Amino acid sequence: MRYMFLLYGPDRPLPEPGTREHLEMYGAYHAATSAMAEAGVLVDCAPLRPVTSATTVRVRDGETLLTDGPAAEIKEQLGGYTIVECAGLDEALKWAATMPAALEGSVEVRPIVDVEAPS
Repeated sequence: MRYMFLLYGPDRPLPEPGTREHLEMYGAYHAATSAMAEAGVLVDCAPLRPVTSATTVRVRDGETLLTDGPAAEIKEQLGGYTIVECAGLDEALKWAATMPAALEGSVEVRPIVDVEAPS
């Protein structure tokens, strides 16, 4: 079964590229995802641009409404995702706990529904 890890972290700027903090942060993510790849469970992963680059789209009464920023105002912001293929939830939770986001923020683990394309 496939699971998506939604990686949330504090709503603050990321460390500047090239700084020790930036290298440590990306090194920690690289270590976690490399272990997943080595175990054969990693499907895909990527960081997201800052929440300030988000645009939320809503359609109400046939009118498209655009709002700068995220869909919800929360203290932690979605910063990236990871998709894994695991035998079950227990295995997915084990891998989610290895993500650096779990140390300061949170990792939301969601099963992915397999949907067949219409023929």
